[in-house]
Amino acid sequence: MELKTAAALRRLRLISAPEAASFVILLVCVVLKSTTDFNAVPVMGMVHGILFIIYVLFWADAWNRARWPLGRSALYLVLSVLPTGGFFAERMLARECETAVATARAALEQAAAEGSAGSDQDAEAVTSA
Repeated sequence: MELKTAAALRRLRLISAPEAASFVILLVCVVLKSTTDFNAVPVMGMVHGILFIIYVLFWADAWNRARWPLGRSALYLVLSVLPTGGFFAERMLARECETAVATARAALEQAAAEGSAGSDQDAEAVTSA
């Protein structure tokens, strides 16, 4: 995996917890609106809507870059519409992001090792000729 893929997963992970928290707060505001004179639903509705749109955009980017199977991508999308699903998505994405970063770093180190080995072989070829 590339570092851009790891960055896309990280962005999705970072937005999933605030999106889930805004959803839970919105549900509390709906209950408070019904039971008291407190009405924060318009404000929290807008905040949650913006966070949800950002989540979906980041989800689409991560799906495109990570090449998830249909089941995994659908799972992350379904978790975004469940009241506490974003918290579970954040934990799953944290593990996946760590794996993506480790894979990208290993690929970079391997490429650097092959590059330095190739230059050593070139230097030996020049000196022996």
